[in-house]
Amino acid sequence: MDETALRSIVPGVIAVLVRRGADFASAEDAVQEALAETVREHPGGEEPVRDAEGWLITVAWRRFLDATRADSARRAREERAEGQPAPGPVPAADDTLQLYFLCAHPSLTPASAVALTLRAVGGLTTRQIAEAYLVPEATMAQRISRAKRTVAGVRLDRPGDVATVLRVLYLVFNEGYSGEVDLVAEAIRLTRQLAARVDHPEVAGLLALMLLHHARRPARTAPDGSLVPLAEQDRSRWDTKAIVEGVRILQAALARDRLGEYQAQAAIAALHADAPRAEETDWPQIVEWYDELARLTDNPVVRLNRAVAVGEADGPRAGLAALAEVDGSVPRHAAVAAHLHERAGDLAKAARLYAEAAHQASGLAERDHLTRRAARLNARRR
Repeated sequence: MDETALRSIVPGVIAVLVRRGADFASAEDAVQEALAETVREHPGGEEPVRDAEGWLITVAWRRFLDATRADSARRAREERAEGQPAPGPVPAADDTLQLYFLCAHPSLTPASAVALTLRAVGGLTTRQIAEAYLVPEATMAQRISRAKRTVAGVRLDRPGDVATVLRVLYLVFNEGYSGEVDLVAEAIRLTRQLAARVDHPEVAGLLALMLLHHARRPARTAPDGSLVPLAEQDRSRWDTKAIVEGVRILQAALARDRLGEYQAQAAIAALHADAPRAEETDWPQIVEWYDELARLTDNPVVRLNRAVAVGEADGPRAGLAALAEVDGSVPRHAAVAAHLHERAGDLAKAARLYAEAAHQASGLAERDHLTRRAARLNARRR
């Protein structure tokens, strides 16, 4: 009855209730109530249930029936729901993939799609999602309710867009972590789940990308919580097991010769992971991968990161020339310009740009890091 194990079976339980006649919103509500009851009756995994999925289906279906019977305005649905299936094994059917597509429906905003995915597929409570996003629980409840109303009439048997699902999972991963639920770990768990159901090189590419980035996490912050740049990280603290797995998954995906943006990003991450020291990074090859990525996405953030790579491969002046082709309004443009001007020896301009970047930074840790960079350069100029 481990909570993570329970969350992993939530999508299948919701799908069973939908097949029995429940609409998506009612099924999802019933499963959440059943989860709460299960955790309450079996705290800490005591008295483990042998068939957790069967138990959850039974409790959730009972909750759905109770809610249906209590709603006199839905008497027709109540009569349909009265035909409760006889107890026994549930026929094997994997509808998790359809739930992914439903939660990533194009009519939803990215924020709503992420919240609904975490709730319906991830099995997180509204409170847990709200804590992770640092918003009031009532605000998150409204967001999820609106999302459920939006997809209420969408059938689960319609083909879905894998690219949209991957974008939602990528957004979850990039949210970082706060509260009691680690969204980075949750994104990896959900992407593993998707990879087990979809034979697609970009699904594998996204999983590899997540693993390779997550492997560096222990070295990203100092004991005082301050950010540690990639070049200054203690690479002995990187998770070697995650790197090996990520590289293996990436190599298998690339071998299928269907390159996509997540595979290209993972290839860049793998080159960083492959370097024993920052000085040994294969920057020319990283530039080539950024060229591929730019061809695939035409994303200004990709061109911004490419300018950094060009600066490392061909010198800061070349990097600044590449940066000149990127719109100055792109997030972190000033920070990249500061880094390249510092490497070029223009400390005054670099300090000014670091201060400007700090003012624009959205996170406290990044703001503090950039402010310290500016202060350090100003001190060197005195």
